Amino acid sequence: MSPTPAALPLTPRAAWVMVLALCAGVALSQAFRTVGAIMASPLQADFHLSAQALGIFSGAFHFAFGAMQLFMGIGIDLHGVRRTVLVAFPVAIAGALVSAMSSSYLMLVAGQALIGVGCAPAFLVCTVFIARHFPAARFATVSGMVLAIGGLGMLATGTPLAWLVQAYSWRAGFLVLALASALAWLAIWRWVHEPASAVPQKKESIPEAVRQFGALFAMPHTLGIMVLGAVTYAAFISLRGLWLGPLMMERHGYSLVQSGNVALAVSVIALFGSPLFGRFDRDGAARRRWIVACGLFYAGLFALIAVVHSAWLDIAGMVLIGVLSGFIVWQYADVRVAYPAALTGRAMAVFTMAMFLGVAFMQWGTGVAASVAAAHGGDPLTAVLAVIAALLVIGIAAFAWLPAPKAASVRS
Repeated sequence: MSPTPAALPLTPRAAWVMVLALCAGVALSQAFRTVGAIMASPLQADFHLSAQALGIFSGAFHFAFGAMQLFMGIGIDLHGVRRTVLVAFPVAIAGALVSAMSSSYLMLVAGQALIGVGCAPAFLVCTVFIARHFPAARFATVSGMVLAIGGLGMLATGTPLAWLVQAYSWRAGFLVLALASALAWLAIWRWVHEPASAVPQKKESIPEAVRQFGALFAMPHTLGIMVLGAVTYAAFISLRGLWLGPLMMERHGYSLVQSGNVALAVSVIALFGSPLFGRFDRDGAARRRWIVACGLFYAGLFALIAVVHSAWLDIAGMVLIGVLSGFIVWQYADVRVAYPAALTGRAMAVFTMAMFLGVAFMQWGTGVAASVAAAHGGDPLTAVLAVIAALLVIGIAAFAWLPAPKAASVRS
């Protein structure tokens, strides 16, 4: 009897088809996490939200997303990419519908948390799939392309979402995203079929799988990797996904659609960052030195926007931040070689958990900083950007000074 198609190794073409289908989920995840920049002002008006409450609203998605990463990593390692994402993603659709029908702030936050749970495996399944089915030397390049394609979701939450919200309401935005999420689920169901060999035949128990996570945290190089991971992506998403709209509207008097145009420009530029940095990836210590250098420049751009109140300089700084955020793909490549192959899913899950819990806490923390600054007569947006810059410097210092992975742990 010939092997079933699911048992055959993937051809390059089949692998790319599946990656592109999985990218549909990444794109919707990116869209959901960046709606705050455009919906912030309408939501503040409808629900009378403070800056701190707005930070909690936006952070709810990321807290739920990050908190679920350990479970998603276990699910991927034990049950495979396809089953994990198909079970989780309908929760995001339900969360979008709850958000659209929200009659209170608590219901709105609950909807965001559901969306975060449903989107939790979106990028993680891509990184694990790439690690399993593409050569190690191409990991950063292919991951960069996935980030760029998934970044199309951010384009939708620029000018198109601003127009939709202005013409109809923020509720219409969530309804459209719910429909798009259903279509993405269907694409994954139709085209993603991992080979049987990609799913471990020997099943671990849940306690055994959890102990493997404990082994990751016991490794001395994990702390520095996770601390930096918690702030780099969080900085970009806190700006693009929450504070960009208030920055342009309150500091410079831009309209909602004009702010959406700026968000769209930043998103378009950011699409090129990940594949660009992926092509220039370096191995080992050289990669880590470049991560530190880019991280310092990144922090400097946030500090510049914090203190220089010029519309064109703010826009130029945000565009540069969008490009430079592509160096985050090097952090994924660093994780890829820092842990044994058997722990790929869980290592990526822990790193992704750090990234998105970092987003949740940074958005909450910057909301607190904005409220405190306003209460004391300061500029809330300057406080927000200064806090982001300071957290980036702390993360870079931890990455540079805490133990690095030993050469023996690097895999080919």
